[in-house]
Amino acid sequence: MSPPRPVVPLTIAGSDPSGGAGLQADLKVFLRFGLSGAAVPTAWTVQSPSGVHAVHAMDPGHLKAQLDALLRDVRPAAVKVGMLPDGRSVRAVARALSPLAGRDIPIVVDPVLVSSSGRRLLPEEDVATYVRLLVPLATLLTPNVDEAAELTGMSRADVRRDTEPVLRALLRKGARNVLVKGGHGGGQESVDILGTKEEVVLFAMPRVPRRRAVHGTGCALSAAICALLAQGAPLEDAIQLAKEFVTAAIKGARPIGRGSRQLDFTVPVAFEGRGAE
Repeated sequence: MSPPRPVVPLTIAGSDPSGGAGLQADLKVFLRFGLSGAAVPTAWTVQSPSGVHAVHAMDPGHLKAQLDALLRDVRPAAVKVGMLPDGRSVRAVARALSPLAGRDIPIVVDPVLVSSSGRRLLPEEDVATYVRLLVPLATLLTPNVDEAAELTGMSRADVRRDTEPVLRALLRKGARNVLVKGGHGGGQESVDILGTKEEVVLFAMPRVPRRRAVHGTGCALSAAICALLAQGAPLEDAIQLAKEFVTAAIKGARPIGRGSRQLDFTVPVAFEGRGAE
């Protein structure tokens, strides 16, 4: 009898040499949840904890070749899509993932449009292509308030005032579920809001006081959700457990340079998942 096939999550994201975000962080999160993941880079960034200085997009032909070769040989249990640097990358990734979406493999799409240090990552002229081609493939779309506003053309103030219209708008654009993250807002609680075709669910946890910015929280949350979905966790459970993990990782964050602190990727996780199937 042959051994069970390992559960392999896939991240498609930009490379962060500091290891605090992007595909390096995603792989750390996958491993923390007991999974050895696969990774396809979409761009090389010049960055440190102090911020992003430059972005060099992967040649779309090379990106397509990586995805084609990997997906011919490996069946990912779930996929996370992070930073995409241009419309050509969006098209290449959407073409590669469309067959997986058709087979109901979970796809978590994290629309990383602007870096936490304020640098534009996906050009504004390519956002419409992103919405048209990639959003409909998302089992779960995970924008923050600013990203949700840009994807729908709504104002940030309107999204902050009432999240339900933006949830409905993104669901109409094809996402099966939408999680609007509230981690960068104010108040004593960090509240993420999940919209499905049937209901709206709130996920609230006490906000961690920050004396200094923490890098990569959105990447870690979407990667943790991806890892949990890969192991068969129901969506709401995956979101709650991922949020608990990221909250603990923020509490343990430490500086590795002069800029933002890095998450503590070694914090315990509260999920006994399956590492093989």
